[in-house]
Amino acid sequence: SSNEHKLNFKKSKEACLSYIQDALLQKQWNRAAEFLTCYVESLEKDYSREHIGPSEIIWRIGTEILWHHSQSSMKEFNCFMEQMKTLGVKRYLKVCLEHVFHLLCNGQIDEAYQNLSLAESWRFGEQTAIQDKEMKLIQAYRGLLDYYSWSKQKKILLEHGEDGFSDLAVEQEMHGYFRKAAVNLKEIIKIPGVWDIFVKCYVDLLEFYGDHNEARQVLNEYAYNSKFPANPNAHVYLCQFLKRHRESKKSLISALKILHDIVPSHELMIDFNTMLQKSKKRKKRQLGLEVIFAALDYAGWKENAKAWSCLARQVKQIVISEKHLDWIKQEWSSRKDWWPAFHFSRYLAKRNWQENKNLSYEKALVAGILLGKGCKYFKYVSHQGCKAQLKRFRMLKKFVNRHSSVYLRVSG
Repeated sequence: SSNEHKLNFKKSKEACLSYIQDALLQKQWNRAAEFLTCYVESLEKDYSREHIGPSEIIWRIGTEILWHHSQSSMKEFNCFMEQMKTLGVKRYLKVCLEHVFHLLCNGQIDEAYQNLSLAESWRFGEQTAIQDKEMKLIQAYRGLLDYYSWSKQKKILLEHGEDGFSDLAVEQEMHGYFRKAAVNLKEIIKIPGVWDIFVKCYVDLLEFYGDHNEARQVLNEYAYNSKFPANPNAHVYLCQFLKRHRESKKSLISALKILHDIVPSHELMIDFNTMLQKSKKRKKRQLGLEVIFAALDYAGWKENAKAWSCLARQVKQIVISEKHLDWIKQEWSSRKDWWPAFHFSRYLAKRNWQENKNLSYEKALVAGILLGKGCKYFKYVSHQGCKAQLKRFRMLKKFVNRHSSVYLRVSG
């Protein structure tokens, strides 16, 4: 019967898709291509109306196969993508964008730009308005490639310009790219979203032409506008900008505090700690200790000599002054159960000593204060340092022994 035929066809089609999926997962590109061919040939008999139409399935699976297949060429890929563009106007701009990404991955920048320009001129009745966001993305990526061309011209101008006339021609061409890039990049970053690369490029353009106020405004909007999704990079870019242009310490500390709350393990935390340690305000110095302790909670910082130096310096200052030992106690109380194994094992002491004696010195000082002179890490490093007749390690041992009472007060 007709119904039975349709049911059997649906089952065979689902089975075929399952085989394709299995082949893709196992990276069997030849097998996947063969099943996709069968799937395409059978679609003429398909009268179903599925949520995801066959053309989208062919596009997504075919793209994946062609990208990885050992015998496929860029010419075949381009031909396939052009065919996909004609299969459904609803996906036209999405297919164009994916085509552009593949061209860029293959270094075909001029071809990618040409495809973006053609896509930007595309019009199809009401679909143009419906696909407004995709169109803005098309324009934004064209702006990104204009920025790339601007960067190349800037490099020529700065490094190789000797003839006055050629300099003028390059500068005019560069400014032309700037105008086109700025218009499109400015438009995309107005829409709430994650636009890291577009923001960075737009800010670079503004900074080069000295428009620092506009650049600062863009970065503030990107970081603090509640309509935009939470994005740590937005705060990183703002902090880097403020640091680059030597903005007020108050502004930079405020921005770094927010970044610390979001990403306590970011590399800028060393700068943040240094600024806070230099402050005359007690609360800021205490925050500095909190910042560096929090950073060292992460595995990526375990062997960061600069971070350990920051912590060792501040701990040493507190111990010598015998003021604010409660700051150390407060930070240590939540870490004393796991930091010894995480940072101060004998195995790490041996490895740190062999690889970086400066690191082992800073860590040994911290370990000796926090865990006392009986700490495995401190005992190993101080013994090796004294054995090697290194003066600073003898002084380290004396310092920890002299302040051994601090360990009892900090450990509680």
